[in-house]
Amino acid sequence: MPAANPCINICRMDLAGKYCQGCRRTTVEIGLWESMTEVQRIEVLADLPLRALGRGASQQPTSGRS
Repeated sequence: MPAANPCINICRMDLAGKYCQGCRRTTVEIGLWESMTEVQRIEVLADLPLRALGRGASQQPTSGRS
């Protein structure tokens, strides 16, 4: 089963302009989601809870490249 898209239709960026307030993805990750590999999607999904707490593990947005 493919990794579910985390979009919850609250599409606006946080005050820092880094993450969507709804799904906590970057604009790059949102744009590349459909073309990401399953592994890349799982990596993004794994980081979302930390981002919600303001402690995202990723220093750079996922580029969509392996």
